[in-house]
Amino acid sequence: MFDFFISSVTIAGIYALMALGLHVQAGYSGLLNFGHIAFAGLGAYATGIAIQAGMGALSGAAIGVAAAMALAWCMARLGRRLGADYWAIVTLAIAEIIRTIANNEDWLTGGAQGIGALPSLFESWPRPYDALAFMAFVITVVALFAWICHRIGDGRLGRALRLMREEPRLATCMGYNLTALKSRALMMGAALTAIGGSLYAHYMSFVGPDYMLAAETFLLWTMLMIGGLGNTLGVIVGVLLVQAAYTLVPFIKDIFDFNSDITGALRLGMIGFLLLSCLLWRTQGLIPEKLRKIPS
Repeated sequence: MFDFFISSVTIAGIYALMALGLHVQAGYSGLLNFGHIAFAGLGAYATGIAIQAGMGALSGAAIGVAAAMALAWCMARLGRRLGADYWAIVTLAIAEIIRTIANNEDWLTGGAQGIGALPSLFESWPRPYDALAFMAFVITVVALFAWICHRIGDGRLGRALRLMREEPRLATCMGYNLTALKSRALMMGAALTAIGGSLYAHYMSFVGPDYMLAAETFLLWTMLMIGGLGNTLGVIVGVLLVQAAYTLVPFIKDIFDFNSDITGALRLGMIGFLLLSCLLWRTQGLIPEKLRKIPS
């Protein structure tokens, strides 16, 4: 039970990092990125490939962040000529292309078998202190980047991103370069998500193409919509609620002796119920974004 709790908290923290990355892009900037999980995949694969090449964990994470930011820059440039809905489809296609490449390039990514035997960050520590240290490290990283995201949202850049989201023409008239703002938002979110992907690879000791399934992106979107788009605390709450739903299902399975098919359907049903409830009664999420009002 203790190990299960540590594992659940650690995975929730890793997903929180990825969700915070999407929060900067979608919550602050209003960008419909449906290929967000590709950034986590790049972070995870860069870590796996770097470790196979004899590099350290820090080098792998740095390469993953650089690759994710480069991809984000390219995505932003594509957005110059596309509407928001078409750009969202393009981002989904880009993520699927990257996943297909990872699934087929055996010489680099291990193909469908992926890259295994990756070391944990604290594997030299005795059990259960290695898992506890990893959990504490993840929580610390999440707290740090949540604070940074909050500061960005309350600062000049955050106000510019919100203005671009709400009134893009007004933002242009005020001298803001929308392409540059989109690039900055995408690159910041990509870097944060790549760090989450790198940590996930270390925690699972494996990286494979299943890490970049489109369902993972929509799971992150669900977390944001339940918690509240544009609110950093809301993102964390959304992640915890969805992770709690995933965690409770095995206990319900044992109590009522459900089979695997019913268990999977129950998990999706619980998350769907949370999302539908928010869409019906809390359209802005459980913790809505608080915008400054100009005094009249």
